[in-house]
Amino acid sequence: MSTKQSNNQKPKWWKSGYAWLVFGGPAIVVVASLTTVYIAVNGQDPLLTRDENAGTSTKSLTAAEKNALEPAIRARNHAATGVNNPEQ
Repeated sequence: MSTKQSNNQKPKWWKSGYAWLVFGGPAIVVVASLTTVYIAVNGQDPLLTRDENAGTSTKSLTAAEKNALEPAIRARNHAATGVNNPEQ
């Protein structure tokens, strides 16, 4: 028996570039989506209280500056929890 392929034998599917194109693309997308889910679940931002600001002490802010930060803090907390609490 010869080690060369005869003309009537088809090559194996994994030797075809088109098979890797068809199966490889969706496989990469699945891995990327699972990585994105992992990052989203494990990288959540903590909730801010009214007195907290990202890296800035609100003790040194005036009342007008604290009021100016209120919509941003409320929107950030709403985005993190999904709960709209207007009384806070």
